[in-house]
Amino acid sequence: MLTHTGRDEARAVAREIAGALVAHGIVVRMIDREAGDLAITDGVETTDVEADASADCELTLVIGGDGTILRAAEITHESGTPVLGVNLGHVGFLAEAEHDDVASVIDAVVGRRYTVEDRMSIDVRVLRDGEVVTSTFALNEASVEKAARERMIEVVVEVDGRPLSRWGCDGVVCATPTGSTAYNFSAGGPVVWPGVEALLMVPISAHALFARPLVVAPTSVLAVEVLARTGSAGVLWCDGRRAVDLPPGARIEVRRGERPVRLARLHQAPFTDRLVAKFGLPVEGWRGASERRRRGEPT
Repeated sequence: MLTHTGRDEARAVAREIAGALVAHGIVVRMIDREAGDLAITDGVETTDVEADASADCELTLVIGGDGTILRAAEITHESGTPVLGVNLGHVGFLAEAEHDDVASVIDAVVGRRYTVEDRMSIDVRVLRDGEVVTSTFALNEASVEKAARERMIEVVVEVDGRPLSRWGCDGVVCATPTGSTAYNFSAGGPVVWPGVEALLMVPISAHALFARPLVVAPTSVLAVEVLARTGSAGVLWCDGRRAVDLPPGARIEVRRGERPVRLARLHQAPFTDRLVAKFGLPVEGWRGASERRRRGEPT
């Protein structure tokens, strides 16, 4: 179990869930500092090795928002342990349950009544002078951003080994369908249903005539090169959690990840319903086929 221990509500929910699971004979493992923050000692196994915390676990239960779930995705990347999120944040697009669903979450975990959905990730490489200096991954996105607030970053973007365009911009977002409702969404990119296999590339505030969001095949390789001759530097952010400095001349390559991130699901609700609920979209007036049938109207 991973918890955003900085929130009173998250701490209370975590104590409730941990106590209930232990009472049902389920072993709950926690990061030792989080267990200390929650003042939980009875029946909880602790570890101080965060990178390997999910090894041999059936499920990773996350109490927090999307940021905590992204942290869980990082911790479970090697083990492939499914992640079940209980949202105590704001939007919580990656979460499967809300704070008032605690009883049903406990019941589902105890009874193993959940399904597992694989979400496409991306593998990211940073190269300098042709040598790979950093390799990492992301569930939502890898974003190349300007390092200095007062000036743009100059980049050339590439798809499948062929140059596409040069942009002076604030940055470039390379996202997955899962990440299409995150930074990609804020940058003006398209919302892509999770069942669609694709890679997205979206410029941020590009000073260019052609600077459109791109949707490419999942087999494609996206690349962003920080132009050396301009002297502009950048920074790479993966899921907003891991940062790598990009000097002039650095190259970033993004491709489909070898390992998906596994999300546990309690409900099989359509993604459309999730969009409506999370963004509070206005749907008043929609009657649907069943209501029209009840009224004797053609469907």
